[in-house]
Amino acid sequence: MARGKKIYEGKAKTLFEGPEPGTIIQYFKDDATAFNAVKKDTIDGKGALNNLLSEHIMVGLGNIGLPTHFIRRLNMREQLIHQVEIVPLEIIVRNVAAGSFSKMFNIEEGTPLPRPIVEFCLKDDDLGDPLVSEEHILAMNWASSHEIDDMREIALRVNDFLAGLMFGIGIKLVDFKIEVGRQYEEGMQRLILADEISPDSCRLWDMETNQKLDKDVFRRDLGSLTDAYSEVARRLGILPKNTAASGPKLVE
Repeated sequence: MARGKKIYEGKAKTLFEGPEPGTIIQYFKDDATAFNAVKKDTIDGKGALNNLLSEHIMVGLGNIGLPTHFIRRLNMREQLIHQVEIVPLEIIVRNVAAGSFSKMFNIEEGTPLPRPIVEFCLKDDDLGDPLVSEEHILAMNWASSHEIDDMREIALRVNDFLAGLMFGIGIKLVDFKIEVGRQYEEGMQRLILADEISPDSCRLWDMETNQKLDKDVFRRDLGSLTDAYSEVARRLGILPKNTAASGPKLVE
């Protein structure tokens, strides 16, 4: 499928005009970044793995009735998605203390939390994606009170689904972040899940060993990122169990 003109390029994905009004082609890059792009590298096969993993999760969420921007995967690196107006917030759900949460509250990493904690952060790399309160969101008109409730509900539904999916393959869902967008159809507006869900946006630990199977492998120099992502894909049945650790072979 021919791409239209480029309309946005982020750290991990590039967006192009889609073939029909209201559609976008989302291209997954091999770029890896951490610490707001202070650390950068190119990891061969990462984009293809994230494309496959995000497709699998988005389809599963759609099957339980949670609306997403995903339409279909086009090839190893591209998806066709609905065009949405992205809400300028990241919604984080934490099940286990890790990363910045552990540092902020001086809680040992790996400590289970008494309940899932939902956080909102402003999407702004220059500011370091700061944690914001509902008062900030309402005062700055980033979202309405009704949308805040909807975002929290979407995040917790994703958490229930994703935690169960990962538990079934021996992986602990530590935390994850999502983005949502406003979809406009026939004069109506609703919030739907957007962006991606992949090991780039989740913390995933092996349940027996606590081995990291997410972007912390890159952040902390713990080994091969494609090995970690391929392991998640193999456990989910997306890649054959005998697939080489270097990930899927790509045909551009």
